[in-house]
Amino acid sequence: MPLLRSFFALLLLAVAGCAHRPDATQAAPTVLLVSIDGLPADTVGSGRMPALDAIASEGVRADWLNPSYPTLTFPNHYTLATGLRPDRHGIVHNNMQDALLGKFVSKEASARDGRWWGGEPIWATLQRQGGIAATMFWPGSEAEIAGQRPRFWRPFDGTLSVQARVDQVLAWLDLPPAQRPRLVTLYMEQFDVAAHAAGMHSSQAMQALADIDAGLERLRDGLHARGLDNQVDLIVLSDHGMADVRGENIRYLDDLVPADAISVEYAGQVVGLTAQPGYEAEVERTLVRRHDHFQCWRKGETPQRWHFGSNPRIPPIVCQADDGWRVWLHRWPAQPALKGEHGFAPEDPGMRAVFTAIGPSFRGGTRLPAFDNVDVYPLLTHLLGIAPATNDGDLAPLRPALRDAR
Repeated sequence: MPLLRSFFALLLLAVAGCAHRPDATQAAPTVLLVSIDGLPADTVGSGRMPALDAIASEGVRADWLNPSYPTLTFPNHYTLATGLRPDRHGIVHNNMQDALLGKFVSKEASARDGRWWGGEPIWATLQRQGGIAATMFWPGSEAEIAGQRPRFWRPFDGTLSVQARVDQVLAWLDLPPAQRPRLVTLYMEQFDVAAHAAGMHSSQAMQALADIDAGLERLRDGLHARGLDNQVDLIVLSDHGMADVRGENIRYLDDLVPADAISVEYAGQVVGLTAQPGYEAEVERTLVRRHDHFQCWRKGETPQRWHFGSNPRIPPIVCQADDGWRVWLHRWPAQPALKGEHGFAPEDPGMRAVFTAIGPSFRGGTRLPAFDNVDVYPLLTHLLGIAPATNDGDLAPLRPALRDAR
């Protein structure tokens, strides 16, 4: 009889252990990372995007997300994916030069050449450790980086609707368990495109916000219909904010130095230029200082808080326009009366980005102070339960939002 009682006691303990042991899905939820290009932090809670507001109020919301310098799409999306600042991962602009590789243009074949992309993006980190990733239009995901491409990916197609993109994400989540991705990224550029074309408060931009928000609602409804509410950690963020620039708010470099004395690699809000041979002393003496509505530095002397200036792809002189202004050359095309822009200093309030999250790993109703976007990568590796690659981020600012804050 004592032996029988011991047997049943052990059996009850085993059953109890099974009842409290989380299954594999609960232990490591799927992570769904959504980026809304150019969405300013103050959109959250404004009422313009009810589905996004619901995620923020039910889940986690940061006061804002600090973008990296420069506040451009490709550098910041790749920082979100790697946890490295642009100065370290090498994507220092949407369009740039490299002494060996030539010219990088974000919308051309060069962006699909893995030699440009340093560090290890989150999809490569996951797949190197045995997981599966899927990317729906994320900068860098069309290139083979660190020996990896996402298992599932689509070449960028700006004509594909928000609804179609969401449906593809849900279709990936419908795959059999052995094929299903544990990380899915979704990129939506419609607001950024509309704001650039007509201003951030234009009817086109407001319609883009409505379309994206409808997509978020469709995504959450799709997760709910599949019973995945408690199995998917959904993060919705942006790469940077947006500010309107009036056509008359412009300053010309060739009002200060002859146009043939400089080679301008890129201009607008962020300027990168090289003095032509024989003009080095004149160009530095004239440009490297504070000007009316912009400032220029030698590349290694930019503000320390930007963590920018050592990468060989950065031109010798870097200029930064003040919020609401652009720096240009007279021979270039005239600018429209009003145009949404980014690329301003990360500390400018208009450049503040969005961070919201909801899912089984997050504490609902949490408000976080602002943190840097390099911290998103260690968050992703924590949620996925994988070892991070070398990065510049820190999980500490996000620990108060996590149910498991180890």
